[in-house]
Amino acid sequence: MKKYLLFCLLFVSKQIIAQVPDDAVRYSNFPQNGTARNLAIGGAMGSLGGDINATFVNPAGLGFYKTGEFVFTPGFILNNNKASYRDTDTKSKKNAMSFGTSGLVIGFPNRRNKNSSAVSLAITQTANFNNQLNYTGLNNYSSFSEQFAEEFAKSGKSINEVLNSNSIFPYTSAPALYAYLIDTVKVNGVYQVKGAPEYILDAGQAIRQDMTKVTKGGITEFALGLASNHADKWFFGGTIGIPYLSYSSNMTFKESDTSSNGSNHFKSFDYNDQFKTTGWGVNVKLGMIYRPKEYIRLGLALHTPTFSSLSDTRTTTLNTQLENPVGSFSASSLTFTNNVAGESKYFQTGVWKLIGSASYVFREIENVKRQRAFITADLEYVTHGASRFNSNNDQPTQDEKNYYKALNNVIKAEYKGAINARIGGELKFNTIMGRLGFAYYGNPYKDAAIKANKMLLSGGLGYRNKGVFFDLTYVHNISKDADFAYRLEDRANTYASLKQTRGNIVATLGFKL
Repeated sequence: MKKYLLFCLLFVSKQIIAQVPDDAVRYSNFPQNGTARNLAIGGAMGSLGGDINATFVNPAGLGFYKTGEFVFTPGFILNNNKASYRDTDTKSKKNAMSFGTSGLVIGFPNRRNKNSSAVSLAITQTANFNNQLNYTGLNNYSSFSEQFAEEFAKSGKSINEVLNSNSIFPYTSAPALYAYLIDTVKVNGVYQVKGAPEYILDAGQAIRQDMTKVTKGGITEFALGLASNHADKWFFGGTIGIPYLSYSSNMTFKESDTSSNGSNHFKSFDYNDQFKTTGWGVNVKLGMIYRPKEYIRLGLALHTPTFSSLSDTRTTTLNTQLENPVGSFSASSLTFTNNVAGESKYFQTGVWKLIGSASYVFREIENVKRQRAFITADLEYVTHGASRFNSNNDQPTQDEKNYYKALNNVIKAEYKGAINARIGGELKFNTIMGRLGFAYYGNPYKDAAIKANKMLLSGGLGYRNKGVFFDLTYVHNISKDADFAYRLEDRANTYASLKQTRGNIVATLGFKL
């Protein structure tokens, strides 16, 4: 990994909370959600149309509607996580409810020609953050405490300045100094800032590290879609989306001495970080579909970034057990924020998406009951490195400007655009349909050493008869990613390699209007 200059980002006062690069990719790197029918065919919806989920992929697909329908899509997620950290594997599980695209579509046919139009009101859970992650390992290379030591050492501040009630480091250096996790020491006549666990590392021994993180929330998007159909050959559409973001994490990181030495300064510490983000945004999706032949459909869609106004709250606690000074010590960020949780308000500009797609429909005829099958595919490009954060203050201070400039430079340096591919098909047997799909989501990290991707295998069945339809789908998601519990500037960063297996059971009930 490239070195992170996060120490320069943490200038912030009790009213400001530092965002980190992970926030950028967290809100952009997730699979396409949708109805059970759409998920069964890999999430490919860029050119197929005729499904309410076109509202969130290529709204031109709404132009295929000549009548109306109402759909509801509940789901259930089964999370199985495996983390490898410092050559130690750890497993965890977390199940959660979810919901896919639901809402109303109304088509308006023109009885004098083949032109028509359609409107949709839809809602979907774009991302689901409900999960639990654990990992543990022996580390003889670095300590969680070193990030606080780096921050304090390079701040140019005195201990009294950091420990006062208006500390500029209420979640990091201030609690660490207060609980003696870090301190100033004289080495060869020169004062240095040192973390208590570093004495063990200096002796060539390892410390035990344990991380537990429970996350909750999701991104729920409300959307209004409009589409027009011109002679059943050209289809155009647009969507205005209003996503609501709710993300919370409760992270606990522990370090403990693995030696039997009772005079090496350090026994253990545990650091708890409770963090929450909420906010609203707005985005636009534009698309077109061209049908040169009755059985061929070609689609192109562009998604603008989501422009969000977000708010963070944060509280941290730190407990230490030390051998020099001897005793147990505790500190809370509330001590340095006038006994209230810290709050930060800011803007985020998300990522661009460009989707090209194609479909082939076997026996494409006006009587849809006689259509037998289709195959469809999407190719999507996502600009993960383009996400940006900015202050929402009318007159931001120079420190704020420097902070967001540094953060955005880190995001640009660490993340890249990724290509995602989705393909699927359906085979129809009168009122019963069978479906299969596959999707691959590419690596958003520039560092080739970090292996991160997602592969989804899906299958499902559908039933349609007399204006009622029911679809049932299972999606098997195998994901690889990385988790950084802490980052350092003065040495290479260590991280956990993650492998997640997520099962998603989705059902859609719909009624023709």
